[in-house]
Amino acid sequence: MDLEVSRALTIPASELSWRFSRSSGPGGQHVNTSDSRVELSWSIADSAALSEEQRLMLVTRLGPRLIAGVITVTASERRSQLRNREIALAKLADLVAEGLAPEAARRRATKPTRASNRRRLQAKQQRAATKQQRKRPSAE
Repeated sequence: MDLEVSRALTIPASELSWRFSRSSGPGGQHVNTSDSRVELSWSIADSAALSEEQRLMLVTRLGPRLIAGVITVTASERRSQLRNREIALAKLADLVAEGLAPEAARRRATKPTRASNRRRLQAKQQRAATKQQRKRPSAE
């Protein structure tokens, strides 16, 4: 089953590699015999589905998560291996889509307006007056 990340990118099932193991945590009667934990790996470096620009973008953005150009996602939230496979596919699709998303526009630094500065200072004065009134009267 191919993984559709976006309309422009679909990862072929032949490039995805699955591993299954026993999941930790609570389970049912067959907990010690079922391999419900899922590891899904995809080699970004060897993928034919990516253009060179996409590959470079993914390698730079997902760099810390990559091991030898391969990204691995695990899922063991559910007791069912099938559900964990679906979750792992969704996690990988989200990661890749996030890695290929265009950068957000940089925030332009602005100065506070004169009115907002005045309001801030008035609020500070009001707070200081409130605290001043809480003091005990001095014995003068």
